[in-house]
Amino acid sequence: MRIEVTPSDMAASRYAISPLGEAVWALRLCTGQHAVPGLAPWVARVRPAYDELRRRLPAVGALLALLRRGGYNADFIHPAPSGTGQDFSEELAVVRATPLAQARDELARNLAGLRTPPAYARRIYESPDVVDQLADAIEASWATLVQPDWPRLRAVLERDLVHRAGRLLAYGWGAAVADLDPRLRWVSGGGLGAIEVADRDPRSYSLDGRGLLFIPTVFGMMINYVEPPWPFAIVYRASGVAELLGPPDPTRPDDVLDRLVGRTRAALLRALALPATTSQLVVQLGLSLGGVGDHLAVLREAGLVARVRSGRTVRYRRTPLGDALAGDPHRTAERRSGRTR
Repeated sequence: MRIEVTPSDMAASRYAISPLGEAVWALRLCTGQHAVPGLAPWVARVRPAYDELRRRLPAVGALLALLRRGGYNADFIHPAPSGTGQDFSEELAVVRATPLAQARDELARNLAGLRTPPAYARRIYESPDVVDQLADAIEASWATLVQPDWPRLRAVLERDLVHRAGRLLAYGWGAAVADLDPRLRWVSGGGLGAIEVADRDPRSYSLDGRGLLFIPTVFGMMINYVEPPWPFAIVYRASGVAELLGPPDPTRPDDVLDRLVGRTRAALLRALALPATTSQLVVQLGLSLGGVGDHLAVLREAGLVARVRSGRTVRYRRTPLGDALAGDPHRTAERRSGRTR
């Protein structure tokens, strides 16, 4: 697939967060439809709650029976987010407002080519309140799987969003697309250039000044949207997820970085895959403000992190030495090429 970009598309492009999308992706992760590196401990932790959710609410199973890779998924169960400030209830209201006729058409297209769903799922799809039943399943999945961790999840997504948007404005499309996913690459030429996606779609699409919607995800995987009712959009895995679940598990064996700088400082160093404020690190890692500040001071004195001021905001970022110790050769190479903010 080829997505052609014009100069006017930079101003029209935007980044957004989808709490509802994270709920749907979390379900897929729990059921084993895909895997995300580093999140196996999270899956193990929520497994009992997920199993109880499946037993208690059959519509969750009906929702999962619709979700598939490499094919059409009903648009109404995962509407495009309108912006960074949209909360889960606002996204869910969009789902619940779906006309029944539209839902039936999208479900029919979704089910075409799928193996026959279980009888209970077919009854839900055929029921007059199918939209509300599937919305109830999404809402229960949010409350059970995502909402308890949402402050930390949101901190990771917002950090990634700020970082990526800054790179697009400062360095252009090549830098914005460079490390989103190995299947994406930027090709210069024509009006400005194009994003090439390694998938089975051989067609070319033009943004024509409408811009591109970038959506970072913790639980999801890279997908692209080029058909209505979605805007042109790319969902990509956010950076900085490694230490998402809080301070390191005390039962986990120490690695070399833990032994070198201590487990908490190692967690901070890993969490700084993207620049972050002290308060963001507090939320992400579940540590005290004073503790984070003390450890950052030590890491700074050791030359592993640096302070970057933007207006009244102070963010910490890893230095090249910090990147090397954290095992991030891509970031180290990026710094050498002069592309990192």
